[in-house]
Amino acid sequence: MTITRRTILSVPAVLGLPTPIALQAAAGSQEVPERPGRNLLASTWSERRLAEVLLPASQWKPFPAYSERTAWEAIPKDEREAKIKSAESLLGKPWEALPATLLLEYKRTGNRTRYEAACFGRRKRLRDLALAECLEGKGRFLDEVMNGLWLLCEETWWGVPAHLGLQKAGTGLPDIDEPVVDLFAAETASLLAWVGWLLGGDLRKLSALVPTRVAVEIERRILAPCRERSDFWWMGLDRDKPRDVNNWNPWINSNWLTCVLLLEKPERRAAGVQKILRSLDQFLDSYHPDGGCDEGPGYWNRAGASLFDCLDLLHSASGGKIDVFADPLVREIGRYIYRVHVAGTYYINFADAPAKVDLAASTTYAYGQRIGDAKLSAQGAFALALRDRNDDEESMGRDLRTLFLNAEMRRGESKPPLVGEAWLPGIEVLSARRREGSTAGLYLAAQGGHNAESHNHNDVGNFIVYADGQPALIDLGPESYTARTFSAQRYEIWTMRSAYHNCPLINGIEQSAGRRFAARQVVYKLAPHGPELSMDIAAAYPKEAGVDRWLRTWIFDREKNAISLEDEWSLQSGGKLELTLMAATEPHAADAAVTLKGRVRIEFDRAWSPAIEGIDIGDERLQHAWGERVWRIRLTENNAPSSGKSLLRITQLD
Repeated sequence: MTITRRTILSVPAVLGLPTPIALQAAAGSQEVPERPGRNLLASTWSERRLAEVLLPASQWKPFPAYSERTAWEAIPKDEREAKIKSAESLLGKPWEALPATLLLEYKRTGNRTRYEAACFGRRKRLRDLALAECLEGKGRFLDEVMNGLWLLCEETWWGVPAHLGLQKAGTGLPDIDEPVVDLFAAETASLLAWVGWLLGGDLRKLSALVPTRVAVEIERRILAPCRERSDFWWMGLDRDKPRDVNNWNPWINSNWLTCVLLLEKPERRAAGVQKILRSLDQFLDSYHPDGGCDEGPGYWNRAGASLFDCLDLLHSASGGKIDVFADPLVREIGRYIYRVHVAGTYYINFADAPAKVDLAASTTYAYGQRIGDAKLSAQGAFALALRDRNDDEESMGRDLRTLFLNAEMRRGESKPPLVGEAWLPGIEVLSARRREGSTAGLYLAAQGGHNAESHNHNDVGNFIVYADGQPALIDLGPESYTARTFSAQRYEIWTMRSAYHNCPLINGIEQSAGRRFAARQVVYKLAPHGPELSMDIAAAYPKEAGVDRWLRTWIFDREKNAISLEDEWSLQSGGKLELTLMAATEPHAADAAVTLKGRVRIEFDRAWSPAIEGIDIGDERLQHAWGERVWRIRLTENNAPSSGKSLLRITQLD
């Protein structure tokens, strides 16, 4: 079976899945469509139809109400007691301040983490207090819940300083006359809406002004701007300034939708939902049929999983009438996450994705239930089993889902599927392991793509290797975000450069950023011995590199538990070539080979001169994945011929 760029077998056949009815006619090869605008949601659900099927807010019961004590008390006792005890420690403690100088740190120094830690800490505290009150039901936490709601209503800006570029005044301090909607303004609104829905009646007894104030602030900051404007880039609705959308789209839409369903006036509710559907269609239409997320698995939590949040809210709020879970693309977007799972908390981490992913467990589990995929549900249950906590740490809606699914998830299958191989032609990512269902042996992931993907690194032709589920050759992933991360200086950051990915350096020249810097002639084949992938990555380099062709081919021999990497080049003249390999464990070079302590052996057939450089890691985000040090292996040939070949053979150490 062979697949070339823009020509594939039917997606399920490539991925070893049953072929959905909608794709059965596509047996054999077919041309991948250029992601045509299907408008799956908005074209089916007009404002009129939505008005007919949406339950009135007063009749919609997405979760048990606070007064339904039997449902809350059915949550396992140990979980209830743990959450109540944790919230008890918050009673009487002062709430963190958010002074103007802390907001200004991002503009002044580029630091975004100090403000975000304090801001997110406030919101987590309110969530914990509200859930503890729901779980205990004695009114003991209501005063502190009221304090938290009032405090958040008093904030000038619900978002984070790094996103203030959405306002005309730019970064710095928020302009109160221009409410703009970013990820965390929307997330805050959703939190307040859920707390108000759960506890509004009892809060009203403390003061009727509290739930009224919450509703007014959500209207002013979220509902009105989203209703009146279509030029927020994340909506994808601005015809004058078209821009590709990313995880911002379903993430914000899931929170906006929550607010519309819970708080919007009845006469505007269907129109609000219809606009959200038009925006979500922009996200769906940006995906290839394989469902691959070019932002990586870490962002799937807020890309594909947030799409599920939206679709699940619509399903619930319509009494099941709005149901698109049979759509092939919706299914493939969900399945993506287990196709890029390596082992444990390790996932393929191309682009800005971290190597270790704290998967949105209950959302993944519920996604699997909705599309009838037991593998996806098992992946969610597995993610929950790895944790020492039972929430999703980010979202009130997801925390509520976890509370009421937790016991079921712990009873169910929690073994991840560990798929044998998956080829995602839309984003040109291959994943393969020695044996399906096992982390034993080698694991390979390789990518083509282009250098203008969402959260892009300059990394066409990059690859990673794991051995027995542990990292060997790695993609570093990103450092903690600062002002430089999403600026014109992005590709000055070392972790974004091709010189610090497992890519060639050609005549001292690295890859460049931009859509035209891409892989060409990408061919995937599943041979009897295992998967093979080849691509010409010459176009990923600027003309100064002087490269006409650089064919990179990976061959995974499962029987021998060996991976071969062949590079074949054609240069405009001879020059200096360098192959970079980033390693998670300390390398040692000897006898035309490099060994990684406790992991793998890399043999090479040319007269490469190996050099090993230790790199100390000071960034907290990178340390979480790799510890305090990584290593860079540089295989160099100073007088390489204008045409030639190189073969690296990667085998596992006993």
